[in-house]
Amino acid sequence: MTSTETTPSSPAEPPQGPAAAADRRRWFALAIVMTAAFMDLVDVTIVNIAIPSIQRDEGASFSQIQWITAGYALAFAAGLITGGRLGDIHGRKRLFLVGIGGFTIASALCGFAANPEMLVASRILQGGMAALMVPQVLSIVHATFPAHERGKVFGLFGAIVGLGAVSGPLLGALLTEWNLFGLEWRPIFLINLPVGIAALILGRRFISESKAPKALKLDLVGVALVTLGLLMLLYPLTRGRELGWPLWGYMSMGGALLVFAALVAFERRKAARDGSPLVELSLFKVKSFAAGIAVQTVFGVGLGIFFLVWTLYMQVGLGWRPLRAGLTGVPFSIAVSAAAGMSVQLLVPRFGRKVLQAGALIMAAGVLLYIWESERYGLSIASWQMALPLVVMGAGMGFIVAPLTDAVLSEVPREHSGSASGLINTVQQMGNALGLGLVSVVFFGQIGDHLTQAQVGPAFVNGFQHALGWVVAVMVAIFLLMFALPKRPAQHVEGAQDTAVGEQESANPAAGAPLSDSEPALTG
Repeated sequence: MTSTETTPSSPAEPPQGPAAAADRRRWFALAIVMTAAFMDLVDVTIVNIAIPSIQRDEGASFSQIQWITAGYALAFAAGLITGGRLGDIHGRKRLFLVGIGGFTIASALCGFAANPEMLVASRILQGGMAALMVPQVLSIVHATFPAHERGKVFGLFGAIVGLGAVSGPLLGALLTEWNLFGLEWRPIFLINLPVGIAALILGRRFISESKAPKALKLDLVGVALVTLGLLMLLYPLTRGRELGWPLWGYMSMGGALLVFAALVAFERRKAARDGSPLVELSLFKVKSFAAGIAVQTVFGVGLGIFFLVWTLYMQVGLGWRPLRAGLTGVPFSIAVSAAAGMSVQLLVPRFGRKVLQAGALIMAAGVLLYIWESERYGLSIASWQMALPLVVMGAGMGFIVAPLTDAVLSEVPREHSGSASGLINTVQQMGNALGLGLVSVVFFGQIGDHLTQAQVGPAFVNGFQHALGWVVAVMVAIFLLMFALPKRPAQHVEGAQDTAVGEQESANPAAGAPLSDSEPALTG
């Protein structure tokens, strides 16, 4: 058979000629985008475990270590929808390469940061570049693989997500402990350089270009208003305690409400003018979606508080080394992965919304158990004694994270599924940034300044218990909000697997662009 013939080979024969080359190219492309997704996921988790080392080595203030994580989340959230739309307009491959190139440069700047201010600025740049890169990942998969192969592809994505959740803290702990070349914590960022350069070179060769046939226009004014409002809210929260809660801080937080009101008014006008707002306000008329957005935001707040405070509690309060802290979190990660798979495949199809509500209560129970153990054992608590509350918390979280997006989107009109999924991911990241900002109030506000060495441990244990009380309140609020979700979320035939992956990946392939009736909803 010549290369120009179109007669298909028998099913038993492997593809040959140009078909075989195309088949190999798309699997290479898949490996590249999965590597980039893994790099982003690990980067989020790898930093938390190194935060105490960064604070100690760089002399960073409490507000600066908050911004090392919150700055990334804020930039990522503000750019997610716009990043996806830029890919739809200018090409997903092009934006993916720009994003991964920028992410690699930002990682180098983080690794060679001369002071805390440079590190914070570099982390903000890194979050912005991730917002260009991540939304293209599932879009490229969608454009590269036919529908009948996507189940296998997204199964691989699920495995990568689980691997990233477990390996991130451990890799961060090892790189920090090893102190490679005397660089202390810096290798947690510098490890991205060879991976990013390889992905950039191979991506140019193997990824095929694709664009949306009808992409929505950019809403840069909407992005600016969202970013301004969040900055006016978060900056006083993180700096207020250190500065003695000045009047301008309260004025700034009050002014943020006015900025968000201006955002709503502008989005209404933009929707009427050209139909391409950053936020599709009509979606909030769907009760389940409005409640789901509230759940995602509040859940992000709870996670933002817990993970930063937990790291500081173990490494500063208890004086544990990074590796011990990283290993202590392994039962939590395993429980999340196991419960997530069980909830989607077995429980939600049978019990519906009750599974998500049970997850909120189980997670709250795990947090309460953690508070009790922390109070009982104090500074002498061991890693194995934390295992039970962490497994309970992880199981509760797994029951929520995997099926939540499908529940939120189940009553959203199909033509708005892309905009809705982009908004879900955005508000979760915004909630995370807000939670990190609130750490100043719920944790550092309980510790006090100028502690002696003997006072640090008890103060951090007390602050940890107080912060976890807030996390319990968040879980109760989520449980109540979930009553507005559908009792049995409708399952999207091809979108279900995409949703589970996209929820954990914080990616939106459509990135706000409505999908045609012939396209499956790749929700993120």
